[in-house]
Formats: sequence, C-alpha cells, structure tokens
Amino acid sequence: MQKTPPSHDEATGNGVTPTLPELVALRQAVAGRRPAQRGRFGVSGHALSPLRGRGMEYAESREYVAGDDARHIDWRLTARTGRAHTKLFQAERERLSLIVADTSPSLYFGTRVRFKSVQAARAGAVAAWAAVRDGDRIAALRGSLREAPIAPAAGPRGALRVLDALTRWYARAPDDDAGLGVALDHAQRLLRPGSRLVVLADPESVAALPAQRWPALTHHHEVIVLLLTDPLEVAPPKASLPFVSADGEPRATHRIDVDLSVAAQRQAWRAEFGRPLEAALAQLPARGVRVQALSTQADSASWLPLLGRNRPLVA
Repeated sequence: MQKTPPSHDEATGNGVTPTLPELVALRQAVAGRRPAQRGRFGVSGHALSPLRGRGMEYAESREYVAGDDARHIDWRLTARTGRAHTKLFQAERERLSLIVADTSPSLYFGTRVRFKSVQAARAGAVAAWAAVRDGDRIAALRGSLREAPIAPAAGPRGALRVLDALTRWYARAPDDDAGLGVALDHAQRLLRPGSRLVVLADPESVAALPAQRWPALTHHHEVIVLLLTDPLEVAPPKASLPFVSADGEPRATHRIDVDLSVAAQRQAWRAEFGRPLEAALAQLPARGVRVQALSTQADSASWLPLLGRNRPLVA
C-alpha cells in the first residue's frame, strides 16, 4: 500500500506545537547536504566505515601525559625516541548521536514564524536524520527524574522514536523539568568515546551551568550546542510592548506593559535575554564546543555545517 505524503500544512506545522509529519519531512533537508567524512582532519582525512567492526581505529601517536591510559603506550615510538608516547584512536565505527533536549518553560514562546520549542524540535529532527545519514545510532533525553532516555537505535526506526519524543516534549512544557544540568548528567552516563552530542537549549539554561561542565564532554566527544532565540529577545523594538501574564488560575491573567523606549528598560531587557546568549557564543568555543544561535525564523537545518568539522581523538 502506497503511503500518502504529508500535505504542506502537515509538513510545515502551525508554529506553536511540533507535529510528527513536520519532523519527518525534515529528512529532505538533510538528504540534500553531503555528509562530512569522519576522519580526524575533516574532509581531507580518512573516513571510517559505517559498518560494525572493532570499536576503535588507530589514528596517530603523541607524547604521553599524566592521565593517559597506560595500556595505549606506543612502545615502538617510545623506544625509538626515548620519550613515552601514547596511541590515539579514532572514534568507534558505529557512533552514538545523542540529542539532549532542554525543556525549560522559557522555550515555549515565540513571536516570529514559530515558537522556540518548535524550532528546538525541528533542529533535533535534523540531527536525528543526519545521524541516519551518517550510519549512527540515535538516542535522546531530557532533564527528567522520571522519564528514561530514548534508547539508542539505528536507522529510520531509531529516528522515528526520537522524533516522537521530541513531538511530545515540545508540545507543552513538561511539569517535571529538572533542568539542563540534570540532562547532561544523564548524557554523561550514556555517552561513549567518540559520540556526537547535540544540545538544544535556551541561552539562559546554558548560562546557569558551571563552565567546567563542557571540557569534560568535549574531551572525548563531538559537542554541538544550538541556542534557541526569538527576534524579540535579541532585537526588541524601541516601543511599549504589552504582555499578558498568567497567574496559574483558570482565566486569571493580567496585562504588563514594558516600555522599551526607556534606556533603563532596554538595559534590563538586554541583561535578561542578550547577555546569556552573548556569553555562550563567546565562551563555549574556547571549551571545545561548536555553538550556534538558531532563531525561530531561521532555516532549521542551517546549523548542519557544524557537523563533522573535527572528530575527537581518544587517548
């Protein structure tokens, strides 16, 4: 029986809640882009086979430093040079791509094209389909003390399980969100050397993390952080803006006017929304993280060039 392709409305969604057909349709955005080779030196290096085989491939040797695994000492080079050297290995052939979904309440908002939460789901779908293209196993998780991660699986079936989870997680803010820090704790237990980690996050969630969280992840993994932003947060108009605030009771709301034509108000706005984003963009690359701001009105696959620029080596 031939499947009917999703209609245009199903494939694009309403911008408020993500839909499964919308996320499935993003496979086409990945299919039109050539994957980077998995070599140590990007497109000019040696590409690893996507087939199952030995977990690690020898890449090169360097001088031994404290903390390196003594089992990987390169005895021939050590004897030849008189200085201890250790072997470095390329990541495992069937890599794990892990998507970490921040579900902070601040993501369920948007003023242009779609909510930040919907853009997060779409970017996660792109990451899942890129993993299928690259022959990876795919898993996903969020900061929850109750819900288990989506277990790693390969191929379209693995991607669809992740897409289903993203659709649920970003339909509405979960009532058990424990924060991005808890999500990264879960991720560290699941990751293996050479994994790819894609983090979908609100800039404020990243700003709340201690800086030392990132080097521990980037030492053995390819880490990409996508910072979800809305144009109103980044470049608000110099005008008075009305906001409606819910008080938690049914139909209990009140209006708040924020006058962004006043310098003090604009400064407070920038401290709340602009500085966390600027800090993350400035500081994360120095810690080995590839980072990009992803606006709600941007192409959901625009971050794909971040993939595979440089694979980590494991000592």
